[in-house]
Amino acid sequence: MRTKVSALGWGVAVLGLAALVAGRLLGWVELSAIGVGCVLVVVAGLVMSSGRVRHEVALELPERRVQVGQPVLGRLETTATARALPARAELPVGRSHVTVWLPSLAAGASHDELFIVPTDRRSVVQVGPVRIRRGDPLGLVSRDRQVADAVELLVHPRVVTLAAARPGLLRDLEGQATRDLSDSDLSFHALREYVPGDDRRMIHWRTSARTNKLMVRQFEDTRRTRTTVALSTATGDYTDPDEFEMAVSVAASLAQHVLRDERELTFLAGAQRLGALIPSALLDECSRLVTTPDGTRTADLPHRVAAEPATSSIAFLVGGSTASADARRTAVRHVPTGLRAVAVSCRTGAQVEVRQDGLASLATIGSLDDLPRLMHRVVV
Repeated sequence: MRTKVSALGWGVAVLGLAALVAGRLLGWVELSAIGVGCVLVVVAGLVMSSGRVRHEVALELPERRVQVGQPVLGRLETTATARALPARAELPVGRSHVTVWLPSLAAGASHDELFIVPTDRRSVVQVGPVRIRRGDPLGLVSRDRQVADAVELLVHPRVVTLAAARPGLLRDLEGQATRDLSDSDLSFHALREYVPGDDRRMIHWRTSARTNKLMVRQFEDTRRTRTTVALSTATGDYTDPDEFEMAVSVAASLAQHVLRDERELTFLAGAQRLGALIPSALLDECSRLVTTPDGTRTADLPHRVAAEPATSSIAFLVGGSTASADARRTAVRHVPTGLRAVAVSCRTGAQVEVRQDGLASLATIGSLDDLPRLMHRVVV
């Protein structure tokens, strides 16, 4: 703990000393009285801020993860370790500050105070640290001490539930066939002559007897269904913050649906790759997403997707409304061959619209609630 004299406190002290000196030199009793009063006020502030802090504070939040808009009440429980004089507790709550006035407490007595944590925007809200501040009511002199560490409240984006994937939207769970050949997999391809080291269980005895040569089965590699969700994080791609919030919600809804269907997911948010494997952890990461002036633009998302291993069968490119239809059409044409692309443009208040461009789909959405209907139209 250390004593802090505010700028007002220093001003009052200097004014008081100057008034004392001037009053003494000029023989002006009233001016001297003003000086004495100023000095006494500052001294009283020093006295009121002295002494030890005799409070133990527990900062509690009922939830550490909430969806945007869900009300949250924080609780501050203060217990006096000895007889404690009145004080005030201060803590930052997101971008605001909360001040809790603590009454005089007897030893062992407690005081509870509730405060509201704002959750109107997707974000990571830092609550705390809590400091006990003692001093004069005018704020001239104060002395504070940190009594509780900060905690984080993760405000998740709003998401909607999508129906189970319909045939034609995503490849089946048995995998997408490739041209790579292997000695063991699910899709039978051909026979070849046995070479030392081959697995004898793969020998096709009937053909071997007919050709008088050992022949082994050869298979095509398959890959499990993987979905890529790529989100633009360039500030210039969105007309306002609400468009970006809609885009985050759309991308999070798609990604959560993939994980709940126990399919493999690649989630690209600009230059980041979110690695969460369960929906709640994924939403935790989505709470931290922000736009930057030099973030990944919608036009650059296909190149970002192409930089990942070629294991996906469908990619959703989610961005804002500033990219024109021609720019989005050009972007989806740069998606790797064999990968179906769905470019989703988030434009507040727009009607659901889906246009086909070869294997790619150019979609427009005006509200998160329209996402299930948009997905249905993409399938159809």
